[in-house]
Amino acid sequence: MSKASHAELPKSVDPYRLAEQNSTLEGEIPLGALSRFREAVLGVDEQAVCRVRLSFYQDAQRRRIVSGELEATVDLECQRCMGAMQTVLNSEFTLGLVTSDEQAQNLPKELEPFLTDDFSADLWSLVEDELLLVLPAFPLHERAECPAREDLEAYEPDGEPEQPDEPQKENPFSVLADLKKTKH
Repeated sequence: MSKASHAELPKSVDPYRLAEQNSTLEGEIPLGALSRFREAVLGVDEQAVCRVRLSFYQDAQRRRIVSGELEATVDLECQRCMGAMQTVLNSEFTLGLVTSDEQAQNLPKELEPFLTDDFSADLWSLVEDELLLVLPAFPLHERAECPAREDLEAYEPDGEPEQPDEPQKENPFSVLADLKKTKH
């Protein structure tokens, strides 16, 4: 995706008309305007945007499709050191435009449904959903870059969890073995 500045992506469009016209939209969405996404990340810079490219078209079966790609840079919380880490989120997706659950069930398995009204689709909501889907479940700095690496290396010098040196526990049945030996 190019880094050039784009206009803001429209919030609402008629996706069916765009699909009939084989249209492509490119633009940016301010990440601060996506409330669900904002709550899921550590921080969103005031100037942070998601760069988006959406292509609307009809496939051979005349299904209306939107395929897209997006990119956003966000701060996530490293689950190892609990510090901020900058991450670039990328997604490529292809969705089938539907207006009902029945239509959604009739889509082929490779197409995820995008539920819209007859003449209106909320593109910002679509992008927010896709961003939430690509968030890593357990974000971690690269091991060498993590501020907690010294602590990790103390416990895992070779990259493997250290096995504590445990004294050999006495077998509780060894007393019985001793008894058995003395009776003979």
